[in-house]
Amino acid sequence: MAGAASSALAAQPAPDVIRLPRKVRVALIGLEGHTGEIFSHLPRLPDVELVAIQDADEKALERTARNPRLSAARRYTDYRRMLDLEKLDLVAVCGNNGARAAAILAVAERKLHVIAEKPLAIEQEDLERIKKSVAAAGIRLSMLLPMRFSPPYLAVKQVVDSGEIGPVAQIAAQKSYKAGARAAWFKKRSTYGGTMPWIGSHMVDLMRWTSGREFTEVFSYETRIGFPELGEMENVTATLFRLDNGGAGALRMDYFRPQTAPTHGDDRLRLAGLKGIVEYQAATGVTVMSDQAKPRVVSELPPPGSVFLDFLGSVYLEKSAALSLQDIYRVCDIVLAARLSADQHRVIRLI
Repeated sequence: MAGAASSALAAQPAPDVIRLPRKVRVALIGLEGHTGEIFSHLPRLPDVELVAIQDADEKALERTARNPRLSAARRYTDYRRMLDLEKLDLVAVCGNNGARAAAILAVAERKLHVIAEKPLAIEQEDLERIKKSVAAAGIRLSMLLPMRFSPPYLAVKQVVDSGEIGPVAQIAAQKSYKAGARAAWFKKRSTYGGTMPWIGSHMVDLMRWTSGREFTEVFSYETRIGFPELGEMENVTATLFRLDNGGAGALRMDYFRPQTAPTHGDDRLRLAGLKGIVEYQAATGVTVMSDQAKPRVVSELPPPGSVFLDFLGSVYLEKSAALSLQDIYRVCDIVLAARLSADQHRVIRLI
């Protein structure tokens, strides 16, 4: 059986190589979050060189040297020194949430393109500074929202765009994660920023993008129940959105998924339209019920995309970005407003 499996893998076509018009020198600030969105595509990108990596944790830097894709990169503990010494074209900014805005601003100051972990900032004032700095520098910016490029959600988007379920009037979404052992920065509001900005960014983006609806108001609850080792990190949230057509969206999130669960997360998305319903969860796949056809499971999913490749294509290949700057800023504005709603116990109007 093992030999047959190996033969099957060998028979699969290798991912297409993507050529860029020139060499692109990339650096990484911070080793938290979706760094694999950058690393995993390097074999396909002969014109992209990861030249430098920064993290304040020297042990974390040492661990990166064991990865053959990263071993040649120069290592720094101070990102400003790295930015000063290295000749760069693009910087990926990850690290803890509280330090991200300052790093993005430092990159923009040097007029380098940037792709950053989400959210871009955990305070609205810092987000506004980023918007102004990016515009003034004339650089390109993207954010690590990889779920938008996942086959099931691409399929949900296709169903809605086809018109089969009609205009969307209700959205229900879920993210349920294992809490596990968390780094110290998760346990303080000043460095974590809140569960809504951290993991809610993914679902807020998916809810808006797949449905084609905008959010006009938000009311949210966030708290921590039990698990004192999590400190200030909220482990349960509930958020209600008013849609631009008068409909409603609801997002529930928690860190209560048991360690015995087969996967780290359980993400779900359900869109109800005037003619039917499309929903996705891992246990059942993408399912559709409408007045046009019998209930079905979507068996042929679109191929996966990549937020990093999407960004490179928009910067260097004159392609239109699937993830627009407008959507990135809107997601950040919404999740910060949702957190503010929870803090102040009131409905927030989304301008």
